[in-house]
Amino acid sequence: MSAPDHASPGMGDPRAAAGHDVPLLRLDEARGRVLAEMVPVAEVESIDLQAALGRVLALAVHSGVDVPAQRSSAMDGYACDARDLPDAGTTSLRIVGTSWAGRPHVGGVSRGQCVRIMTGAVLPDATDTVVMQEQVRVEDGCAVVEAGHRAGQNVRAVGEDMRRGDLAVAAGKELQPAHLGLLASLGVGRVAVHRRPRVAIFSTGDELRPLGQPLAPGQVYDSNRHALRGMLARLGVEVIDLGTVVDSREDTLRAFEAAASQADAIVTSGGVSVGDADHVTGTLRRHGRVGFWKVAIKPGKPIAFGRFGRAYFFGLPGNPVSAMVTFYQLVQPALRVLQGVAEPDPPVVLRARCESRLRKQPGRLEFQRGVLGLLPSGSYVVRSTGHQGAATLHSMSEANCFIILPLEQGNVEPGAEVEVQPFAGLF
Repeated sequence: MSAPDHASPGMGDPRAAAGHDVPLLRLDEARGRVLAEMVPVAEVESIDLQAALGRVLALAVHSGVDVPAQRSSAMDGYACDARDLPDAGTTSLRIVGTSWAGRPHVGGVSRGQCVRIMTGAVLPDATDTVVMQEQVRVEDGCAVVEAGHRAGQNVRAVGEDMRRGDLAVAAGKELQPAHLGLLASLGVGRVAVHRRPRVAIFSTGDELRPLGQPLAPGQVYDSNRHALRGMLARLGVEVIDLGTVVDSREDTLRAFEAAASQADAIVTSGGVSVGDADHVTGTLRRHGRVGFWKVAIKPGKPIAFGRFGRAYFFGLPGNPVSAMVTFYQLVQPALRVLQGVAEPDPPVVLRARCESRLRKQPGRLEFQRGVLGLLPSGSYVVRSTGHQGAATLHSMSEANCFIILPLEQGNVEPGAEVEVQPFAGLF
């Protein structure tokens, strides 16, 4: 496991651990507490570069070669000695060969001569400049070149991209396609990456039924677990799905113990309020450690964070939209650190003109669902998806952004400017 089995300083308010009511935490404070607790998965594995997309580099990679290793052409054109280029008028240079990418010109090049050269091909030793082919006229085996060129143009210098010993990719980077290309250009075939975090999930509630079964009065399908699986899959973690758990103290404890025995983190939905059938927070309080369990956001006020054994714990609300909002605002950045990402990118936030009237009571930071658009003028506009209830999952499926309304914000009138968090940079 990645997390040590001990309480960390500042884990939370002792009143929360004792079950007493506590003031609502601001989202930034809650996120700060969570991230301060997270320790990356310690285990490192060596994998083939072809399997490394999306994995987090555990050991930095330094270049073992110069890139490029030899002077090469940045253009299709003609390689020559810059001293042969005219200051005025034109000059004719005899074409004495061709340098192809992977098949350099093997003969010499004298003054007054040039070589046809392709992009990426090695420059002959006696040349230092490339004139692009569109600026050359070929006549009787000669390249006719006009004035206006400079020495060294269109030439890639040795080590221009990277020098031997340079840092290529730092530890803690999530490997993207450009990283894979860069590492391949250095001849790196295997990389050391953090093991994928193991995240156990389960839903709680007597009312939950699996897909495919008929619903009795008061029952619902377990949508949260499917949304959770999707959100976790996007992160590239290993998901351990423990299904649904009925509303009993004993079953909840057994689920906690099963999850903690095999996972680095536990994410649940439901059972984090204070009702008689809500056993998640109570189980965490009695058998684990509570960091906090109330955050001043809407939807999603009741969210529990703490530790159970060696596993980090996130108890999300049971309402579907609340579960998704709290996952993206608190759980996702935490799991990025657990993956080993050294500096997780902050979510993109834009300003947009709101086309809808938004209802909002001061007191909580609110994430309403919206549809973001771009006008021909280059300005962003956003409109509400309609009803914003915490159980209205349709509002999430129709949206492409969160409209972020500050803690003390009241109603928003059409035409006002608001902050939006696009899903494209979040999901």
